[in-house]
Amino acid sequence: MTSASHNSRLFLCGDVMCGRGIDQVLARPCSPEIYEDYLRSAEDYVALAEQANGPIPRQNSPDYVWGAALDQFERMQPHVRIINLETAVTRSDDRAVKGINYRMSPENTDCLSAARIDCCALANNHVLDWGQAGLLDTLATLRKLNIKYAGAGRNDEEARAPAIVTLAKTRLLVFSFGATSSGVPEDWAARRDAPGVNLLPGLSEAHASAIARDVAAFRQEGDLVIVSIHWGSNWGYHIPSQQSAFARALIDKAGVSIVHGHSSHHPRAIEIYHDRLILYGCGDFLNDYEGITGYERYRDDLVLMYFADLEQNGNLHALTLVPLEIKNFRLWYPTREDAQWLEQMLDRECRRFRTRVTFNSDGQLAVTAASEPP
Repeated sequence: MTSASHNSRLFLCGDVMCGRGIDQVLARPCSPEIYEDYLRSAEDYVALAEQANGPIPRQNSPDYVWGAALDQFERMQPHVRIINLETAVTRSDDRAVKGINYRMSPENTDCLSAARIDCCALANNHVLDWGQAGLLDTLATLRKLNIKYAGAGRNDEEARAPAIVTLAKTRLLVFSFGATSSGVPEDWAARRDAPGVNLLPGLSEAHASAIARDVAAFRQEGDLVIVSIHWGSNWGYHIPSQQSAFARALIDKAGVSIVHGHSSHHPRAIEIYHDRLILYGCGDFLNDYEGITGYERYRDDLVLMYFADLEQNGNLHALTLVPLEIKNFRLWYPTREDAQWLEQMLDRECRRFRTRVTFNSDGQLAVTAASEPP
């Protein structure tokens, strides 16, 4: 499936958490020591996954974790690839005292290059897990890889600035914000003289208007705009009315084409509002949660690739979802039964937003605005 020549095809996904256990099975991992209540080694997460799904090879090549996603990148040919990178890229030992700390070694970030990632949203609750030194290492490594980033920086000006990705006929501006509702500590906010994240202090109309002013300051005629927000709880399907009102305000006030929401460990509802796209929660895309029990009903092992085709005016032309499954710290094609579970869950949750999710003839999921109220 290829995009029409006048459209821009964007790949988006939720949280890419390639630290901790995943870092350990790549070629050049960090020290496995962690400081959690129950586990003291990242290798313990590898062992949990192996108990659930069998042996995981070690010293893997950079493309290992992406598995079937690489086939879909080749098939879908997106013009730009955007992820929420939810880990520090560092060997720093400047640990934030917060319970769970993610890091991957800078030498293992060639896994991002293997998937040709263009842009990382960084305003999330793990990017400063290893202190300001860890954040600065993360930024330096991404610059070295020529990967754009937004949502964190060496000062508040850099943290607020969008990543600017040049497309064939236009530019794409990616703004990234982290909300305290997702667990981003308030003291992680970037300051004039200190590194940190682009903290979103609230979801009021005034906050939406402030973002609209930020967008206007950078936007040139013809630019497409994404606002990527790390917000809300990890589990459950409830979409707070504050979130939906805020997302719609970003479209109305700032002319945003896509509100790219994440933080939930599983996919949440999708809305098409005034021909613009709202992803309330993209779910995790890569994590080391195999074998961890307690939330099996949400099937966080099932993940989605989001391919959004945007018209030149910024409206959504089409949205295609590709279901995948995490197994052995790698992405695989799910069974037909599992893909059907995802389709039914998404269609159920999207109905309140007058959006439908159905299989297309290619076995992918097509997302459309319903013509009639549910």
